[in-house]
Amino acid sequence: MAVRVQREDFDMGAEVRRLTAGRVDVGAVATFTGLCRGVTGSTTIGAMTLETYEAMALAELGRIEDEARARWPLQDVLIIHRHGRMEPGDNIVLVVTLSEHREAAFAAAEFLMDFLKTRAPFWKFEESGGDGAWVAAKDADDAAATRWQGAEGVSRRS
Repeated sequence: MAVRVQREDFDMGAEVRRLTAGRVDVGAVATFTGLCRGVTGSTTIGAMTLETYEAMALAELGRIEDEARARWPLQDVLIIHRHGRMEPGDNIVLVVTLSEHREAAFAAAEFLMDFLKTRAPFWKFEESGGDGAWVAAKDADDAAATRWQGAEGVSRRS
């Protein structure tokens, strides 16, 4: 299992190089990096704090990773999710999927992000102009996750 929950920043390039070093079985690497926005709608965001229960988050991210591995032929997966206070432009989340073919890598990365948004136990507090507010879950995120119900993964190519 390649899941990390941490306060520290990460280097996407270094993480991908580490995962692919010496590998000749990988034909595709798909990555997604989520960043802290400085604007939400018409509101300027000064900072965001993500709270979590680290052991609970690791367990749930591991279950989500297991689901992706069961659906697609993946050589490797990495999920890094940060918590703590972040400012606009800071990295929040990294998902990396390695597969023999691009279809599996792309689909698995998208699946992982859809379920990270809806099932991972992180709570977001946004600071704006001296005020702050907890961010509610979004219906659009739930809708994105429901499209995977009953959907099969990409078949293995020979």
